[in-house]
Amino acid sequence: MASSDRPSFLDLTLKEFLDAVPARTPAPGGGAVAATATSLAAGLVAMAARFAPDSWKRRAGVVGRAEELRARVEPLADADALAYKEFMASRSPETIEPIVAIPFEIAEISSELAELAALVAREGNPNVRGDAAAGADLAAAAATIGARLVRLNAADDPRVEQAAKLARSAAAAARRADRDDR
Repeated sequence: MASSDRPSFLDLTLKEFLDAVPARTPAPGGGAVAATATSLAAGLVAMAARFAPDSWKRRAGVVGRAEELRARVEPLADADALAYKEFMASRSPETIEPIVAIPFEIAEISSELAELAALVAREGNPNVRGDAAAGADLAAAAATIGARLVRLNAADDPRVEQAAKLARSAAAAARRADRDDR
């Protein structure tokens, strides 16, 4: 869902995306970067789960769910940029909802991914535990960003507290992913 004046972030090379972030343009900004980080977290979770032993009964379910979440979050990078552009152009009340809903969805997805990552770190292959924990850390950071954007974009929205809870849950999952009590 790229705007007509630029390609989708998903169509950029990694170098092009990394160069676009510090440019003096409003996008990609925090929301797009959080969505991208969440996608990377999902990839790490799926990869680490694929290395789990065949005997781990949750492997297929975790891989499938991580891939579903990755597919759900990837378009949010472009959606966030477009929503912010539309809000800045009109600052009308109807343009506020997307700039709250999209970061909230990023926080939701990220929180779930952090939980999956903690599970993989705890029960999966110890040789890729660091990758699962990295996925949890990325997801927790993205959940925090999403929650912050919800609060900054509409401080009186009831989703502010829900998003903050999601971020706290993701941070707790990331801490669990890093513990050595297998």
